[in-house]
Amino acid sequence: MAGARSRAVNLMASVGASCSCPAHSQAYSGPLKLHRGASNILHDHSPTSKEYAFEMACSNIRYGHGVTSEVGQDMAGLNAKKVGVYTDATLINLPPMKTVLESLTKHGVNYVVYDKVRVEPTDQSFKDASDFAKKEKFDAFLAVGGGSVIDTAKAANLYSSDPDADFLDYVNAPIGKGKPVTCQLKPLVAVPTTSGTGSETTGVAVFDYEPLQAKTGIANRALRPLLGIVDPVHTLHMPERVAAFSGFDVLCHALESYTAINYLERSPRPTSPLLRPAYQGSNPISDIWSRHALGIIQKYFTRAVYNNEDMEARSQMHLASTFAGIGFGNAGVHLCHGLSYSIAGNVKTHQPCGYNCDHAIIPHGLSVVITAPAVFNFTGAANPERHLEAAEILGRDIRNDKLADAGPILSDVMKTIMSTMKIENGLSALGYTTEDLPALVEGALPQDRVNKLAPRYPLKEDLHDLYTSALTVY
Repeated sequence: MAGARSRAVNLMASVGASCSCPAHSQAYSGPLKLHRGASNILHDHSPTSKEYAFEMACSNIRYGHGVTSEVGQDMAGLNAKKVGVYTDATLINLPPMKTVLESLTKHGVNYVVYDKVRVEPTDQSFKDASDFAKKEKFDAFLAVGGGSVIDTAKAANLYSSDPDADFLDYVNAPIGKGKPVTCQLKPLVAVPTTSGTGSETTGVAVFDYEPLQAKTGIANRALRPLLGIVDPVHTLHMPERVAAFSGFDVLCHALESYTAINYLERSPRPTSPLLRPAYQGSNPISDIWSRHALGIIQKYFTRAVYNNEDMEARSQMHLASTFAGIGFGNAGVHLCHGLSYSIAGNVKTHQPCGYNCDHAIIPHGLSVVITAPAVFNFTGAANPERHLEAAEILGRDIRNDKLADAGPILSDVMKTIMSTMKIENGLSALGYTTEDLPALVEGALPQDRVNKLAPRYPLKEDLHDLYTSALTVY
């Protein structure tokens, strides 16, 4: 017994020995190094070989009302000599940034603010943010904002850590080369101010690739923030529409990860652990987080949207965003997101209420949920048990329902929630017509990284039918 205890103590010491930050170290916080021959243990790499393992990765999370005030101590504990603080032009004047900067100043942390993050970032805005980081030579990053800000900070960290890389080197295939991250990134701390993306927990950074008018991203565990500071006080500043659209992102993260193919069905098996994707398919651990997020959404979503002073509801939705982020950050998403990228990328003139932008945008959560009724109607027959179970968690009485109707049932549940939240009536309300369908389909075709995780894989004609169905929702 004493020998076993000694070995355990030594193991714990060796795991944490190199850590000097208050949040402690974490597995796979940086690039994974393989010794020669290590990949030989994965013996079957044929195109038809199935996966046999999954990995669970997540940022450290600190939650609490007012906990942002601790961030100065965190950055000082990292011995950061120059911190790049990333935010946007709106948040720079709001209380979350005031709290962050006061904390950094109080604890003697040297920082430089970059407040030019673009809401719904593009390849160019990622490059601009990265060039700023290269010029300033930051040794740590701090992101204060929603998913756009956190994703931009991830990209700036990556490309400033590998300054000679071509931009497309790390962008997901087939648009980019999808290379694994092998350079050492700087510490990144994220302070989310919206309840949607869960970006504080994931190794994913999403952007509009303007040459193709489609969304894509960079996905690697090395991009994950070292620490996510989840402070529900910040959510009180979200306008109603921001709360609604970001909440639907949470909902779709949870639904898509829970209904995705099982990780054992994903193929081909990676030739080394370094190549195992962040989005792996549904798995027993992600399922727990996704289900729990759905339960919170069912109870608190409406309250959080229509009463910005309801601290309980907004706090719970902030937690749900993190929970769903842990779930989909390891399981992945599928068609709602796969279809959304060309919807956002081909936007014409849409200007949503509550967003202070100088350009037309379709907020991410809106672009995702607008096809959800069509998507779950399409995928239901391929995994009816999970679709019906999800409908039940969201409040449906399924005692007299049949498995054969699982897709239409979950579709109707989504329509009801969308109506309650006053979501626009389909793609037509966002400025799209039948003439735009070919461009939307072409933008969805390269999204195989997520499309292939759907329980029913969509052919090109299926994508056309899904967009057609989504032209109107109600």
